[in-house]
Amino acid sequence: MMLLTVIHETRYDYTPVVETAHHMACLQPIHTAHQIPQSHQLDIQPVPAQISQHQDVFGNHRVFFNLLSPHDCLRLTATSQVQTLPAGEVRACAAWERVREAMAFASDKPFLAASEFVFASPHIQPHPDFAAYALPSFAKGADLVQAAQDLVQRMHRDFTYASQSTEINTPALQALHQRQGVCQDFAHILIACLRSLGLPARYVSGYLLTQPPPGKPRLIGSDASHAWASVYLLDAKGQGLGWYDLDPTNNRCGLGTPGEDYVTLALGRDYADISPMRGVIQGGNSHQLKVAVTVMPPSQGEAAAQ
Repeated sequence: MMLLTVIHETRYDYTPVVETAHHMACLQPIHTAHQIPQSHQLDIQPVPAQISQHQDVFGNHRVFFNLLSPHDCLRLTATSQVQTLPAGEVRACAAWERVREAMAFASDKPFLAASEFVFASPHIQPHPDFAAYALPSFAKGADLVQAAQDLVQRMHRDFTYASQSTEINTPALQALHQRQGVCQDFAHILIACLRSLGLPARYVSGYLLTQPPPGKPRLIGSDASHAWASVYLLDAKGQGLGWYDLDPTNNRCGLGTPGEDYVTLALGRDYADISPMRGVIQGGNSHQLKVAVTVMPPSQGEAAAQ
């Protein structure tokens, strides 16, 4: 069990000034079976003229705000404390073919909520190349957890993490072929592989506690947002076991979370559902974006804030 502090800072500098703006932020960690948010504060500068909050269809926290006066800078600082728990234990789960069969639509079958994550989404289009890459891990009758773990291990071995090798809108199929990218790309590829086999898979955004090198201080703002995937499990009787998290970037897996050093921020079909910031502005023909993330134990967070 861990208590983590997350500070996520976002800054936009505009040229020329922005006259008015309407934004949506998704920066508050959700409550899950493996994490309990303790506190959250969102500071927005300049102060919005209007602000409102609600939960979306996936249970994520959304903040909508309007800026109705000219401004050349927008700063958001989200500070959260979250109690995290270790990954759960998986009871004997069904073979992957059984899960695929259960998720296939039929008018005489009961609806399973996880089945909505079988279909294509804005950033993820199933393709035979994804299935071809995944299939060596999915032998006939293989346990879904074991098959998914093997796929994660292969991706961790086959793909190179390379900053700036892709853009936010780089197609997952392109990232698959070039065998490099960042965590967002790896999550999209993994989800596409699973969905191409008819399995339900979703996108998870969040944070990971990173450790500085021995003898080196933790650098405030040096961390980054993280992304991984999860696949839905059934037991041999067809009962749901929950979502099994898969992080190919770090070769980590676990039921409900890859580990207690992870903080889940939001869940969706892919990145398009849960981007941390989006909006519409009037003016500001060009902008510079700076993002700084810090993940640390609370005692260090208190020291950093002083």
